[in-house]
Amino acid sequence: MSAGQDADVLLQARQLQVRFGGVLAVDDVSFEVTRGEVFTLIGPNGAGKTTVFNLISRIYTPSAGEIVYEGQPLTRVPPHRVAELGIARTFQNIELFEHATVLQNLLIGRHVHHRRRLWAEMLFLPSVRDAERETRRKVEEVIEFLDLQHYRDTMVAGLPYGVRKVVELARALATGPKLLLLDEPSSGLNVEETDDMAFWIQDIRDDLGVTVLMVEHDMSLVSRVSDRVLAMNQGQVLASGSPAEVQHHPGVIEAYLGTADDASSLRRERP
Repeated sequence: MSAGQDADVLLQARQLQVRFGGVLAVDDVSFEVTRGEVFTLIGPNGAGKTTVFNLISRIYTPSAGEIVYEGQPLTRVPPHRVAELGIARTFQNIELFEHATVLQNLLIGRHVHHRRRLWAEMLFLPSVRDAERETRRKVEEVIEFLDLQHYRDTMVAGLPYGVRKVVELARALATGPKLLLLDEPSSGLNVEETDDMAFWIQDIRDDLGVTVLMVEHDMSLVSRVSDRVLAMNQGQVLASGSPAEVQHHPGVIEAYLGTADDASSLRRERP
């Protein structure tokens, strides 16, 4: 762990900046995510939230600044190694293998833990059989945790959208993450499904001890599950703090509703 790194801090973003040509998509963004919390990024479309996620996932490389994960620079890690470090992610647009079953999708998620040699696989040695049993056990634990037993052997292509969202969450959990990145987990869900998602997120934090970093537009969900919130607009940080503090910040109100005067007028007109 680097000098001055707080043991409770899992992830640090330090003065991140990203340029796409002449567009400054992320401008001097800094924040810390503490172990065992739900930390949420909010902001209007185009605020730079998903770009920050793509930086942490190593899809993008920052133009300036750095990301520190467990005291080590994450920006030096190649993208294919990120999952091995204990970082998992879901996507706003579901990314599953549609012509595979729920169980098969989750088993793919456990692939990051495979450390066996090809010759051992070919001979199906006892160590390979033991590892396969352990992989199946871990996947079955996730299926039970998210109540997916009924869909275990169902092809993903035949599942309702809301169930697919849970399956993608399950596949991310199957990797055994320390940090779970949720990109708009309530997107496309109805009210009941969003309520279920809120319970899953709380249980992931409280029962599994997984730290959650989330991008979300549904402010009711944000308020229910978030320990801390960071609001962004046009690539910059507007405010940070508790959900209530951020939602009442004048800059956040203006970013969502127009000018502060407009927002005040809107609140007065509500019945």
